[in-house]
Amino acid sequence: MKNAEYYLRYLVEEIHTTVVATVDDDGLPVTAAIDMMDCDADSLYFLTAKGKGFYDRLVKRGFLALTALSGGDTLSSAALSIRGNVRELGSGKIPDLFEKNPYMRSIYPTEESMRALTVFQIYEGTGEWFDLSKKPIERVSFSFGGAKKKPEGYFIGRNCTGCGRCVGACPQSCIDTRNIPYAILQDHCLRCGNCLAACPSGAVERR
Repeated sequence: MKNAEYYLRYLVEEIHTTVVATVDDDGLPVTAAIDMMDCDADSLYFLTAKGKGFYDRLVKRGFLALTALSGGDTLSSAALSIRGNVRELGSGKIPDLFEKNPYMRSIYPTEESMRALTVFQIYEGTGEWFDLSKKPIERVSFSFGGAKKKPEGYFIGRNCTGCGRCVGACPQSCIDTRNIPYAILQDHCLRCGNCLAACPSGAVERR
């Protein structure tokens, strides 16, 4: 089973560019395209300029969410989503990030222009890998930096009678019927809610 570091490294090395959401002073979401430039086992690193509104929102909120996609079209794509706490590290790691991301030299070519930059670290968070290129689909949840994963999705409880209506409604055939109550295979679930709607005994719970 792949650990969190695998997905963090995949994000940096294979996808790289992400769409990041932060919240403004009116409580409204704002998105920005941000490159994830490095990682370790428990965190991600990226740069931004201190004069940007994005910088202000990061400092005020200390939190962000991001999504990144790989693949050429919907059925060959995988999505990686992360949400977590961020902190400013300053300029100390900038030379290292520029070495690993040499294209930054064409954007900030001089030492003086680089002074506008600062490094942020996503040091604690949770993530989800969602791969539509596989049949059935693959979904993996993970956490890093000490964050706790909360169970999410649909679960079948003790009221299950084994009637099978959820099985017929599931587009990914990810309901295990070997025992009653049935069980939803979370790693392949779309979380569409069809099972909840189809269950006549109220056995399906959304968490």
